[in-house]
Amino acid sequence: MKHRIKIAVVFGTRPEAIKLAPVIRELSKDNRLHALTIVTGQHRQMLDQVLQAFRVRPDYDFGVMTRGQSLATIVSRTMDRLDKVFKESRPDAVLVQGDTSTTFIASLAAFYNRIHVGHVEAGLRTEDRWQPFPEEINRRLTSVLADWHFAPTELARCNLLKEKVSSNSIFVTGNTVVDAFRFALRHTKSNPKLPRPLIGKKIIFVTAHRRESHGDPMKSICLAISELVGRFPDVAFAFPVHLNPEVRKVVFPLLSKHERIWLTDPLDYFQTAQMIRQSDLILTDSGGIQEEAPILGKPVVVLRNTTERSEGVTAGWARLVGTDKTKIIQEVSRLLSDPQTYSRAGAVASPYGDGKAAQRIIQFLLYAFGKRRAMPEPFESEMHSIKHSESKCLL
Repeated sequence: MKHRIKIAVVFGTRPEAIKLAPVIRELSKDNRLHALTIVTGQHRQMLDQVLQAFRVRPDYDFGVMTRGQSLATIVSRTMDRLDKVFKESRPDAVLVQGDTSTTFIASLAAFYNRIHVGHVEAGLRTEDRWQPFPEEINRRLTSVLADWHFAPTELARCNLLKEKVSSNSIFVTGNTVVDAFRFALRHTKSNPKLPRPLIGKKIIFVTAHRRESHGDPMKSICLAISELVGRFPDVAFAFPVHLNPEVRKVVFPLLSKHERIWLTDPLDYFQTAQMIRQSDLILTDSGGIQEEAPILGKPVVVLRNTTERSEGVTAGWARLVGTDKTKIIQEVSRLLSDPQTYSRAGAVASPYGDGKAAQRIIQFLLYAFGKRRAMPEPFESEMHSIKHSESKCLL
């Protein structure tokens, strides 16, 4: 039997699982490739929902997460386990995604074992090493270790070129989140059941959980939501509250008494996709939702001071406002009150992908291992035709 190329796919959080599920599905379709799925378990309950939804069965599941552990503990425990698995299984390449601690640790463990590393969603940058924390540094360090950089957009490619990454190692694929999101929309038809006070209202979907939003910034977000629900009687908020105690101890005391603010436990991925579909506007500090909302034409108010997804801001889909109460109220009020502002929010098609990113990644791997003669064609979006400084590679 001919040797099958063994590709280890490593992830530990819900966002990574969502964005790597399409890659795992494509790997499983090609008999020249063998997928080895490794889950660190950096998140648990929310990760398991995605594994079930996409029918991914891990070959290894470390379950490294324990209550109250530090980032340093996660790093040391995960590194030890991955090093042993890589020595035992000897994959030909390791695929990682995004900017989590798992992403960086798996890349370093692969480097120590002289295994090729492919970085899915490479090249995103905020240019602020502290925001998001620790994700921005995880992503930059992974770029140093990776052999192949699967950049989702032209801007991400430019970011890598500015850092002197070889152009031959960068391949623009589009973002696999588009592949996953379209799959989720196709495979579920039922919307989350909204409470009666939300029925017939304009729905604003809210997610907020990032470390830099904990404490006073989260309080500011909640106070803005409380004032907005009072200003606009035809508007209701749907807010799935992250399981992190630092988030919940702020959100529930400030917002639980408003009947037009629905606080619920986190939705699974398919429910989230349907929630985005039935929403009129989205407030979020999530990176994934910034990419998903334009697929359905939904404007996004970004509750962060920086974003590594500035293509959405340039195209008009996203408004970067941070966590300041006054700015949130002003921007949401403008979108709700001015139909022209709302309609202009997305005059350009989504810049993030066409649903074929996972296919391009597999085609590239086959090319890299000599199983395909020609390099596959990269993803190109309408953003290439937009004249703005960010789209130019200033080397």
